[in-house]
Amino acid sequence: MTKPIELYYWPTPNGWKISIALEEMGLPYNLHLVNIGSGEQFRPDFLKIAPNNRMPAIIDPEGPDGQPISIFESGAILQYLARKTGRFYGETERDRVAVDQWLMWQMGGVGPMAGQAHHFLKYAPSLEPPQDLTYAKDRYRAEVARLYSVLDRQLSRHRYVAGSFYSIADMAIWGWASLWEGQQQTLDDKPNLKRWLDDVGSRPAVQRGRALAAERRSNLQDDRKAQELLFRR
Repeated sequence: MTKPIELYYWPTPNGWKISIALEEMGLPYNLHLVNIGSGEQFRPDFLKIAPNNRMPAIIDPEGPDGQPISIFESGAILQYLARKTGRFYGETERDRVAVDQWLMWQMGGVGPMAGQAHHFLKYAPSLEPPQDLTYAKDRYRAEVARLYSVLDRQLSRHRYVAGSFYSIADMAIWGWASLWEGQQQTLDDKPNLKRWLDDVGSRPAVQRGRALAAERRSNLQDDRKAQELLFRR
């Protein structure tokens, strides 16, 4: 019997990538909640697994050569799990190159830019003192819009992000893109993105992964302690 993967997680878009992947791949896992709003990501035992103190991380007790392995960075975890299971990475080397391109696009583009959009549009104005910065809001709102336009064009030619097949690239992008309203975006001019969001969001494994510990998500606009930990440390 496959030993469960140890999942260190908080219900964020980066965390959803891995909870969705584990559900899609049918891999058993044990959930370890790491409350980023109370600073648990800075605990020494967690830093041994994830030295960058970010969500998520995993330990696979049945890693390469049957030995345990710990992995941080959501993109690296997705690639590892796809190689481990032989699923959601395409069938050919060309497929895998396409998946890697869009996975890196998410890691270097959509994730950081959408994260900054959330910060300056939603959270910074609620800080004490308020940081309502027009330039920052305009810059990140516009860059997210540009990225979603790139994605919409890609999805006008393919059902999924990397081609005709569902992959870890879709899992990586979907969680961030599903929060488009909080990033002050519109889908009126992005019909292919809307179609894809609905398509991926209807998958039962995606719904289970998104729902994992959903009740623990907090409103950072009102949580001063969490703001101090996450934004000023």
